[in-house]
Formats: sequence, C-alpha cells, structure tokens
Amino acid sequence: DIATVSTLVQLVTRGALLDTIRPDDSDDELEIRVRFPKEDRVLATLEQLKIRTGMGLVPLSNFIEISPEESLGELKRFDTIRFIDIRADVKPGVNVNQQIAALQEWVDGGALPGGVDYVFVGDQKEQEESQAFLASAFLGALGLMFAILLAQFNSVYNSVLVLTAVVMSVTGVMIGMLVMDQTFSIIMTGTGIVALAGIVVNNNIVLIDTYQEFARDMPRLEAIIRTAEQRIRPVLLTTITTMAGLAPMMFAASVNFGAFGELWATGIFTAAGWSLFFSDLLLVGAPTALWWAQLATAVVFGLGVSTFLTLLMTPAALALRVWLVDYILRRYGFFHRFFAGIGYRALFGRAAYARFREDVALHRRMVRADAPEFTWSEEAYAEALAAPDGPTPPLAALPPRRFPEAAE
Repeated sequence: DIATVSTLVQLVTRGALLDTIRPDDSDDELEIRVRFPKEDRVLATLEQLKIRTGMGLVPLSNFIEISPEESLGELKRFDTIRFIDIRADVKPGVNVNQQIAALQEWVDGGALPGGVDYVFVGDQKEQEESQAFLASAFLGALGLMFAILLAQFNSVYNSVLVLTAVVMSVTGVMIGMLVMDQTFSIIMTGTGIVALAGIVVNNNIVLIDTYQEFARDMPRLEAIIRTAEQRIRPVLLTTITTMAGLAPMMFAASVNFGAFGELWATGIFTAAGWSLFFSDLLLVGAPTALWWAQLATAVVFGLGVSTFLTLLMTPAALALRVWLVDYILRRYGFFHRFFAGIGYRALFGRAAYARFREDVALHRRMVRADAPEFTWSEEAYAEALAAPDGPTPPLAALPPRRFPEAAE
C-alpha cells in the first residue's frame, strides 16, 4: 500500500514520524523522526530498499519509478502571506550584530528578486524588544530620580546636575567595553548601566546635601571647598571597595569549592594534593562567570568615571552657578552694568549715567574691601563665661557654633 511505501521513502528524506513530545520548557511539540545517516540519504538508497510482502521481501524499485523533481515539503503562510523560514548561527567569537548588519546590507543591495521581502526575527527581534524595554526603563528611572531630587533639593539646577552626572557616566561604560574587548550586551550591559545610575545618584546626593548644609553658615564658594574636602574620603572608599568586589566578576573568575574536596581526597599532607588544589581553586572563563562579566565591567568602569565627575565636575558646576549669579546676573553684575548703563544714558541723560557709574565704582570698592577677621577661641569663650562678674550680655546670648572650623 501507499502508506508503507511512503514510510520507506521518508527514511531517506525528512524521516518517518514516530511520535511527538512537549518539553517542560517549551510551548510547542517536538517531532521524533527516524531516518538513515546523512551519507545514506541519496536516491540510490531507494533502489536498495526492500518492502515486506506476502511473497517475502521485494525490492522497492519494483513498485516505484524514481525521477528527481524540485518540490516543497510544506507551504508556510503568515496572515495569508507565503514565507520561508531561514535559520543560521555564527561561529564562536563572531559578533552577531556585525553579521546581521552585513547580511542586511547584502539583501538591500538587490540580492532578492522583486516582490520578495524579508524580516529578521528570533534573537534579533528579542534583542530589539529588550533594547526598547531597557531604554524606556532607563528614561523612567531618570524621571523618577528627577522628581525625588527636586523634592529633596528644591532646586532644578541641582537636580539636573545629578542627572547629568548619571548620563555622562555612561562614557565610562563605553571605555570599559573597549578596554576589555567586550561586545555591548543589551541585557547585561544595559542592566549594569541602570544599576550604575543608582550609585552615581547616591554619591552626588550626599555631596550636594553636604554643600547645602555648609552654605547656610559660610560663603558658598567656601562651602564648596569644604564639601569636596569632607566627601572625598567616603566617595573614594565606596568606589574602591565596589570596584574591588566586582573585579573578579569582571575578569570572569570564580572559586571552585570542589577543590577542597579534591584536596581532602588526595591528601592534605601531600605536595600533589596542594598542587592540584591551587590549580583548580580559581577558574577563569567559566560559562557562569562569563554571563556576569559585561554587567560587572559596566559598573566598574562607569563607577570610576563617575567618581571623577562627582569629585571634580560637580563642585565645579556648583561654583559655576555661584559665579554666574553673583558676578554676572546679579545687581551691578556684567549684564546689569551693560544694559542699565545704556538705559540710564538714553532715558535720564549723562548726569544720571555718571551717578550710575559712581554707584558701580562704589560697589566695586565695597566688594574688594577686606572684611575684618575674627578668630574664635573656645578657651577665651569658656573663661568669659566663668568670669566672676559673669559674661557680658552679647556673649551670654551667643548661640553655640554649628561648625567650629568655619569663618563667621
């Protein structure tokens, strides 16, 4: 019968179907087929097959005629559109994105006939979906950070300054990818960038909050210097400990705890046991360690660059704001002198403009005048309080100092 003949033919072609199975980690059924080895899957094999009949084994060539013809095993359609699924993989060490870009350029150059279109699916589609998700997650995290920073600092400038440091720290991630010769992974490197943003925000929040505390009791430029002096040690300690902790993960190094069992089995008092122990204790390039290498690289190098931004760029940006407000935009500043001078001369004449110039000159002399310097002495303060006649009323009403080292 035809079914028996077709089963024998399938042994040479796509295989005879035995059963189907559904794995626990898959939603689709997998077919179980049996067929001849690759070297035997030729047309000549069909002539050698024999079919079982009532008269015994009979060659299959008695029932069929063999002629090679072009044919399709099945037609696939998606939304009434006929398609062909082409699958491929790359060799180890080859960048998938580069190969896809080269293949796309080749296809766009007219390799396909008219009326044929193409689309990349599989890993490429999943990568694009992951990229879109991480981009939206990063933007959402920045928006949430901005709202929290604005509520804490009550300053748009300080909030934008912190978020700018977060964005600029991504350059450290790119440098790390180049130094370690790693590809940019949408999932692992992107997750590392999001994790890095939290560390950068934390350092800048502490720095700016300390500056605002100091600025209440001393000049703002002095407060910036004191803030950088006070925060340099904790910021550097946080950076060094984090980078040191992630360094083994960045180099894909892992500890093989099974080496302790091998040492015990070989003998802890033998040279061969200790030699085997030290050779197997540290593994570099293990598959589980390689999975986290890109995330650790993003955090380590990004944190190194963000530390430079936190300790140098953030205080400089705070000082820039002070200089802009105090020396350019304020009263008798550059813009005020320029535009007000033109207005005084045009509206009130030269006499009013001359008085305005005198006010400006007086303000300059006032700014450049040295303020009297007072030296605070805790001993003299204690002696005055313990005097027999008692402290003078102004000294008795003096509140305790918040910052003994600050100039007031």
